[in-house]
Amino acid sequence: MKTGKEAYFTSENIQAEAHGMLALLGELKARRPLPALNASAALLVLDMQDYFLNPDSHAFVPSAAAIVPGIKRLAAAFAGSGKPVFYTRHINDGENAANMGTWWREVITEKNPLSAISAQLDSLGGLVILKSQYDAFYRTSLNDLLVDFMVDQVVICGVMTHLCCESTARSAFMRGYEVLFAVDGTATYNRAYHQASLLNLSHGFAVPVLLSELLAELGG
Repeated sequence: MKTGKEAYFTSENIQAEAHGMLALLGELKARRPLPALNASAALLVLDMQDYFLNPDSHAFVPSAAAIVPGIKRLAAAFAGSGKPVFYTRHINDGENAANMGTWWREVITEKNPLSAISAQLDSLGGLVILKSQYDAFYRTSLNDLLVDFMVDQVVICGVMTHLCCESTARSAFMRGYEVLFAVDGTATYNRAYHQASLLNLSHGFAVPVLLSELLAELGG
């Protein structure tokens, strides 16, 4: 199995690749029809930071650039329809890193200039939440905010598909939220990790969805 980095999504192929990934899910996709977006839906955009989007970073995700335009359109459509948009920013320090500090070569500190959410995304149009672990619900205000906004359905986008995005999708499911997982709105180091997350989540946690399907519902 290939576990290195690859640009499996590009601006030219992302639509075709995403449709192909959905097709590989077969019965898992067919057994759980795409639900309509609820009036109380929220968009979660995870960790779209320069740390993962800048080619000079050792943590660069080669496919991340390809998902930016779609996320921008979706975030604008959510905001335009009065639905909340949340952006997470992964930040660690010596106290909250826990296993992140031993598992990875380095942790993302607030002083790191690459820790900022990419300027390609208008994070000022949403609420920014700092998180310290893969799961965006872990020791953050996210769940309280979703309750305040009376959210019962979440759409997950961002990086990385098999780490923070999948962990947050599972955590949202366990808290009773209906979870939609954007096939072409998430990215990670390679196709194998991405497809594995889609397979796992589609079996019992989340409904895989294309950004075009969501935008069609939002009129975007």
